[in-house]
Amino acid sequence: MGQTIIEKILSAHSGQEAHAGDIVVARVDYVMGQDGTAPLAIRAFDEMGGTAVFDRGKAAFVIDHSAPSPNEGVSALHKLMREFAKEKGFRLYDIGEGVCHQLLPESGMVGPGSLVIGADSHTCTYGALNAFSTGVGSTDLAGGLISGQMWFKVPETIKFACHGQLPKGVFSKDLILRLIGDITADGATYLSAEFTGEAVAALSQEARFTIANMAIEMGAKAGLMEADEKTFDWLRRFTDQSFNSVSADPDAVYAGSREYDAARIEPQVARPHRVDNVCPVSEAAGKSIQQAVIGTCTNGRLEDLRIAAGILGGRKVHPDVRLIVAAASRRVFLDAMAEGIIQSLVEAGAAVVTPGCGPCVGTHNGVPSDGETVISTANRNFKGRMGNSNAEIYLASPATVAASAITGKIADPREFFK
Repeated sequence: MGQTIIEKILSAHSGQEAHAGDIVVARVDYVMGQDGTAPLAIRAFDEMGGTAVFDRGKAAFVIDHSAPSPNEGVSALHKLMREFAKEKGFRLYDIGEGVCHQLLPESGMVGPGSLVIGADSHTCTYGALNAFSTGVGSTDLAGGLISGQMWFKVPETIKFACHGQLPKGVFSKDLILRLIGDITADGATYLSAEFTGEAVAALSQEARFTIANMAIEMGAKAGLMEADEKTFDWLRRFTDQSFNSVSADPDAVYAGSREYDAARIEPQVARPHRVDNVCPVSEAAGKSIQQAVIGTCTNGRLEDLRIAAGILGGRKVHPDVRLIVAAASRRVFLDAMAEGIIQSLVEAGAAVVTPGCGPCVGTHNGVPSDGETVISTANRNFKGRMGNSNAEIYLASPATVAASAITGKIADPREFFK
């Protein structure tokens, strides 16, 4: 019987032929925790009697969610993380270095065939590199730090075949929002999603990260893509480590398959308060906004900032709108400075904050007020997500957010590509 990508990766890491439904114990290639989850993992590590990390070169903590610290309680947790990482001898990414889901790919430690666990639900992002990466709880993180292993029930896989080419002014964020709106927020629960087709192949590696990042928003355990030359070109920027790509067998068994014509997709938005409450931008256009956010682990990469600057350059943010920009990493921020992107955004009226999660989780850096409407490139728009349950969040691509920031209302970005 043929195997899917995730079945092959779990087979290689468990030493047994694995198929959907099997229970396996697999070795992990990398373990990550962030400042919202690592403190609990440290406590669990001690309660389990842990003394050392399984491999100091294969673990990292990242301070990105509340960075810099907004209060003394968070500062104490950051201190705990710093001291633990230093004592155990593994890498800690401190404030200003960026979002965990940008930093791990940039580390060169993750690539095709890798198995990564992270105590953050959007760890699925690295599936764009042909890796099986998935979010775990803090207790599982502690167990992984100690043992270097994790148990899994091998997921079934659903295939999303995206044909054709995305039209001008339509981006990977629009594509994944369309897919989530179609399958719903729990339509792929504990499935592995394979994204394939010429529309996916045509995307840049950075754009593919956006799609894999949001696999969890349809309930998927992972969001995987095959590796191609774009993948390896991207990896060669950060590492000389060799990786072997993993492809599904022609006779692999799938739980289901869905097909889409990318040429028919227009800019999408997710309306409050669900990620799957998706509609074409034309149905939400005209809604007044007070805040716009460009960044996060979904759309804070260089390509995203470049797209936004292409619309905002030479224009001004609407006087009734606050535009907040957060690069996904220090490297991205520096590259954006070198290209003049940051200057264009600031001249347009953007407030550029520390590389990291920025306003996404609602601890600092842009908590909206009661009754305000935010349009964001983030991956979640749940009630209270950005720190105020009386605000509304719309999700969209960097182009749609930039266009909306200029007009003061949700706008179709294609008007700016004519």
